[in-house]
Amino acid sequence: MVKIFKFTEYLYLVVAFFSIYRIYTDWNENREFAYLFIFFSIISIGMFFFRRSYRLKFEKHKQNQKQ
Repeated sequence: MVKIFKFTEYLYLVVAFFSIYRIYTDWNENREFAYLFIFFSIISIGMFFFRRSYRLKFEKHKQNQKQ
């Protein structure tokens, strides 16, 4: 189960990097889409850190239950 949590964390980073790439390529051609991808990249990075902290709390709680 924890492996799935790790996978989804890094999936958010992939979305963030893809969004940053799209910002770079679309900035001069279509600013409206670039602004949309700025929003996606910020949300994805925030979700990465949120999911990471949630997973670490879950692992810590699981360790404390075993002891």
